[in-house]
Amino acid sequence: MSDLSFDIAHLLAGGLVLISLLMLYQDRLTALINVFAAQAVTLSLSVAWQAYVQQAPHLYVTAVIALAFKALAIPVALHRIIKRLGIHREIDQVVGVGPTMLAGIGLVALALVVMLGVTSEADRLAREDLAFALSVVLLGLLMMITRRNAVGLVVGFMSLENGLVLAAAGAKGMPLVVEISVAFSVLVAFIVIGVFLFRIRERFETVDVAALDRFRGGQG
Repeated sequence: MSDLSFDIAHLLAGGLVLISLLMLYQDRLTALINVFAAQAVTLSLSVAWQAYVQQAPHLYVTAVIALAFKALAIPVALHRIIKRLGIHREIDQVVGVGPTMLAGIGLVALALVVMLGVTSEADRLAREDLAFALSVVLLGLLMMITRRNAVGLVVGFMSLENGLVLAAAGAKGMPLVVEISVAFSVLVAFIVIGVFLFRIRERFETVDVAALDRFRGGQG
């Protein structure tokens, strides 16, 4: 592999981590969804580049799926859900942006140290992608923990899944059937979550997780 190919792959995978940190910084739902769409576009480009470098045509299918569903269909659907439900546009967070960003940076450093250490014998491109992928997964988990709004939890879950796709592509790819299964599983999960959000809104008139917890406590 040429140095240029490695640098481009490194840039795209690192871009995913940077965008994940930007997602943690957002305090409005519409901006969060738009940044997630940018992450999906970057994922699509990263997987497409892996397909070119590895000469693995099936990865192009994964790149197209990521672009069509995660960068276009899902963000549009989320915007419509927000508008339809009249959800409050500000994101309620468990902790402030500052501590969240510091925690995110710490998780990225931890992921790089751990993954680069345990994959010292692996191909250098796979090592870098796996380290960045673990960072994206951990940042997705952090987003799910620090967001009270259900839509924010959905975005955090899908960001986490983006990290898993990056890891699979960097580790010489997955079989095509597995990629398609994952894509449709995410699509079905998104549809179920969308219906679930509508039902929550009808029953409780809010999608704030903290408010739902208070209601559950009151019922007890």
